[in-house]
Amino acid sequence: MTESRADRFTRDLRELKIPDPAAGRSGLWLRTGVVLMVAGPVLAALAYLMSHGTTDPLAQRDAIVLALGGVALAVTGAAVFLRYSLTNFLRFWLARQAYELDGLAERAIREPVPSGSAD
Repeated sequence: MTESRADRFTRDLRELKIPDPAAGRSGLWLRTGVVLMVAGPVLAALAYLMSHGTTDPLAQRDAIVLALGGVALAVTGAAVFLRYSLTNFLRFWLARQAYELDGLAERAIREPVPSGSAD
């Protein structure tokens, strides 16, 4: 019985020992990035409400610092999320490229190259 192309691809992935992108520390960092992206704007919104709820300039300056911290959290979270999501995608893409090139090489070996005699 001949195995399908997808079955062969998954077998080759296991042989290459490429980790599952959904598991491990990568998933933890991905979720951390999402949490930071959500926590940043929430903190900035709370700081906005805090700064408009008082006339004390010292409290307003504290709110500005909190808002800037929220923006920094959101930017950091976006960078972490982007880094780990792209890493997972590119790891799988590279494995697929290697698989496709292997298939192309096998076809090139099996099929004879036609002679290019120009008449």
